[in-house]
Amino acid sequence: MKSEATLFGADPRPLSFGILLMHDANAFSLAACVDPMRAANRRAGRTLFRWSYLSPSGGPVALTAGFDVATRPLTDHADYDVLIIVAGFRLEEQVTQDLLARLRRLAPQVRMMGGVDGGSWFLARAGLLDGHAATTHWEDLENFASRFPAITVRRDRYVISWPYVTTGGAAPALDMMLHLIGSRYGAELALRVAGAFLYEPLHAPTAPQQALPAARIARADPALGRAIALMEEGIEHPPAIADIARALGLSQRRLEMLFASRLGISPGRFFLDLRLDEARRMVTDSALPLQEVALRCGFSSQMAFARAFRARFGGTASALRLAGTQ
Repeated sequence: MKSEATLFGADPRPLSFGILLMHDANAFSLAACVDPMRAANRRAGRTLFRWSYLSPSGGPVALTAGFDVATRPLTDHADYDVLIIVAGFRLEEQVTQDLLARLRRLAPQVRMMGGVDGGSWFLARAGLLDGHAATTHWEDLENFASRFPAITVRRDRYVISWPYVTTGGAAPALDMMLHLIGSRYGAELALRVAGAFLYEPLHAPTAPQQALPAARIARADPALGRAIALMEEGIEHPPAIADIARALGLSQRRLEMLFASRLGISPGRFFLDLRLDEARRMVTDSALPLQEVALRCGFSSQMAFARAFRARFGGTASALRLAGTQ
């Protein structure tokens, strides 16, 4: 089924998808892949997409939402055009040499392979993304980049590096599927599908993943949205609040009033909480030394980091990490 022509081009022919579902995947990520296809079929009045659920060994796959999805076993024969891997947690536990070898055998048979959320990890472990650009969920980007130096890792919402597509999570996967529908079957259909979910497809693929819904904040108050974006970009080397205000053409007092009226918090407190939330994620989700965590989150000393961390979370970073390993 290999084709040199990209799937993201006008083509009335239907597409078939194999959805390779891993245990502890996010139900929203799965729905972001499948529901746009269902809605497109319904609104087009004909079958544009077919899909089936797969897993490495078949049988029920447990999602984090607490329900199982019935799957058939992944085989060496691809009877679908596109294989999308949807994964969330416990990635290392589910990587097997047999699965990686099977993915490598399937790659030449399909027109495109994709990774949603943690699905990018499996493509990377199989060596399929070497020499390509890719993304994964923003929480795992640093670890992903250090683990796979042969991949050009981007913070983009989704990345198409033919014949692979990778997304940062559920909402970026929905963006990617709407882009696919619009490219193949027309922008009008894509808009009607987005309308079915009351979803506004505002994001270009190269829009950066952000921990906060900055687009919604920016619509409510563009200056506030830009201030938060500058903070997210400056976690490792945090600019002074006065410098952020100056970059926005505001006085520091005006910026403080803006945060107080919209979010009920000072910009300094908001920025510190943003950095500490990122530090907590690094403590629990990575093996980085705590001193490195402190530096990456903009703390000049381990003592300052420890004091701020305890004040925010009520305990030490080392105790939190120890609890996570037990």
